[in-house]
Amino acid sequence: MVDAVRLAKNESVFRRVNESVVQLAERFFDAAERLDFLCECANVRCTERFSATVGEYEEAHVERDQFIVVPAHFDPALERVVAEHAEYLIVEKLGLAGEVAEDEAG
Repeated sequence: MVDAVRLAKNESVFRRVNESVVQLAERFFDAAERLDFLCECANVRCTERFSATVGEYEEAHVERDQFIVVPAHFDPALERVVAEHAEYLIVEKLGLAGEVAEDEAG
């Protein structure tokens, strides 16, 4: 149980970094430009990246319990795949991990 909380909090850290990228991108880049984002998996040492437009990134996060991960970082014990894209998966956190993700998202 504690592991699910810790993992969800790790994922939320990556989301906050990516949301900062979105804020900067909206000021300085064309909306159609693809940007590099950090994988939002539970591994705090992850350095994998995927590219998406700001719109694609924001659409994936309409539901606050959804995250974007590179395909190799999908964890079926904690999440289910909502959508598949060439470079990334949109996943919904399940159970306690989903509850913590929603709480962390505010």
